[in-house]
Amino acid sequence: MNKYTATLLSLILTSFLFAQDEAVEEAEKDSLYFFFEPEELTIEVGDSARVRITLVNQNGENVENPFYIYGRRRAITTSPRLSDSSGVAMVTVKAFKPGSHELSARSITKKREDRVRGTMPVEIPYPPLKSVTFVDPAETIYEGTTVSFKTVVHDEAGLVRKDAVVTLLSGEPRVADFDPFGNLSAKFKGRITVEASVENITATHTLRIVSNPVRGMSLSSPEEDARTGDVIQFSATPLTRSGKAVSDVPVKYSWTGVAEYGIGLPANAQVTQAGKFVAETAGIYTVRATTGGFTASKSVKVIPREVKSEMELVGHGLVPSVATSDLWVWPGIGKYAGKDFAVTGTWGANGDAYFWDVTDPSNIVPIDTITVDARTVNDVKVSEDGKVCVITREGASNRKNGIVILDVSDPYNVEILSEFNDDLTGGVHNVFVYQNHVFAVNNGRKFDIINIENPREPVRVSVFELKTPGHSIHDVWVVDGIAYSSNWTDGVQMVDVGGLPFIERNLPMIQSNPLLQVAGKGNFRNPISITYKEDQTGRNHAAFPFLSQSTGKFHVIAGDEWFPFGGSDAEAVGNISNPRGGYHFIDMTDIHNPEEVALYQVPEAGSHNLWVQGDTLYTAYYQGGLRVVDISGELLGDIYKQGREIAFFHGYSPDGYIPNAPNAWGPQPYKGLVYFSDMNSGLYAVRFVDKEKKETD
Repeated sequence: MNKYTATLLSLILTSFLFAQDEAVEEAEKDSLYFFFEPEELTIEVGDSARVRITLVNQNGENVENPFYIYGRRRAITTSPRLSDSSGVAMVTVKAFKPGSHELSARSITKKREDRVRGTMPVEIPYPPLKSVTFVDPAETIYEGTTVSFKTVVHDEAGLVRKDAVVTLLSGEPRVADFDPFGNLSAKFKGRITVEASVENITATHTLRIVSNPVRGMSLSSPEEDARTGDVIQFSATPLTRSGKAVSDVPVKYSWTGVAEYGIGLPANAQVTQAGKFVAETAGIYTVRATTGGFTASKSVKVIPREVKSEMELVGHGLVPSVATSDLWVWPGIGKYAGKDFAVTGTWGANGDAYFWDVTDPSNIVPIDTITVDARTVNDVKVSEDGKVCVITREGASNRKNGIVILDVSDPYNVEILSEFNDDLTGGVHNVFVYQNHVFAVNNGRKFDIINIENPREPVRVSVFELKTPGHSIHDVWVVDGIAYSSNWTDGVQMVDVGGLPFIERNLPMIQSNPLLQVAGKGNFRNPISITYKEDQTGRNHAAFPFLSQSTGKFHVIAGDEWFPFGGSDAEAVGNISNPRGGYHFIDMTDIHNPEEVALYQVPEAGSHNLWVQGDTLYTAYYQGGLRVVDISGELLGDIYKQGREIAFFHGYSPDGYIPNAPNAWGPQPYKGLVYFSDMNSGLYAVRFVDKEKKETD
């Protein structure tokens, strides 16, 4: 037998054994399930109960395999959240939020598609209501005006009950009366008592209606024309008979408009009750301000935004046989100074990270591959000095996941320096490298801060974990000593982790970022929460801080990930997924009350990772491809409908992992180009089309 024949037979035998193992694993997976004792649970808010969970096979025999235990976020906590390898866990379940919930278990496996899941019903009864309270009610209102009244209801567990229906009544409907939406219209002067009631609980508030001095109204704005998406600030001034301004009279804003196009579609815009106006369609709009029967109006002309451009392919690094995950592009150092490189991860595959020479972006060349014990290398990041790359591991055969630290000073010959897997059994999904420290999202519940000043001997220095019931984390991004972690229902958390000493910080930078004005107490060893913005949908997946160059306002952009039709693991079995979601723009002017002011959402696709450079947003929109968005100026409303999208590009290849199916994962603008990874076909470099050249051609 010659060497070639022996090698061929060895490969055939290996493939046969691998296929046999796969078949055994599939059969075992189909026969496994979780057994809960008891089978269901009813528990009061604030109480705890014990549940035994066992992973068993079809014969009812215990299977030794670790698994996650988790409850509905903000509703149920579990301790422990991770079983040992015995396949049995005694779990303490504590109730925090009423409703019909589930206690869930999910096995830890090498392949995502081999996971076994089980659930147990948990019923948490609603506590009796305790109180209804008016929220900052008016003490005095003017006749002829309308004021909105708000209430808050608490139950005996101290929880806010948004489901409670409150009835508002006026003691003197002839003098002032409520509409069905809590708006009190004052008709005549007098003193009245209003009542809020829910079930058998009531609260009252007494107020005065006084004579309205307003006898006129003026309305002004600094602009009379704008583009779609531009915000115009209107200012209304109620006036007395003598022309004196009355500052405390409530003013209601409204608008009417006529679209400039003639195909039957309506004009569309919005105006806030602070007088901010923005239009989605071009046309002539009239804004009105009204109070006490007096109205002033002003018309403005809105023209199309006209920011559309096109993008063209520069180069493509095809990954044909596995799914691609994240990317990072960086400049070479040392003897490779002047060259550019990229790294991409792989998803649900064989633990590979691919390294590319992108110096000539029209000829993206693979130059090295690092393979680690994992199914998924979900995230890849390179240090600021270009010396070290950190890759994540999930699905290791020995369940020792965590991170792997690589020397990339020579990208043609990447070297594994060390790995860190202490207390990272559940896997690290995302990381960020900042000032010789790795921020590692650990087991989906916290981030660990790991010192890599000596990359051969990484050391954990601290951990940041929320204390909310059922908390979970997906991603973390660090800029200027602030960590922005994305925590699903708990939303974006802004955490002070130090960074440069205060005296070395750039003063204009501090003035532009309200978070830095209160930071300085935290550091790598002692991360301290500054503020947060919850996500009521529970979809917060990524976040990116953004300082507007055109307005000087500081925002955090919070991105969704949402699979309403199922299939979040679809790529693992070769099917096309169908996600949805968008990006929420959070104004951080008041860090104690972050306010969502705008939304970018492509209706037919799902948002994933993002990047901001200047006043431009680059987004990987899964099946919607790469999207580039104008986020200059003040932001308000639905910026997709305002025509702010500059361009899009769909990456696809007939030779891709899933042929001709765009599935963008992450973008990165770099040296005038935009690089992005596509889950189904690899690494792309694109650029804007030169309009003058195109017109000449």
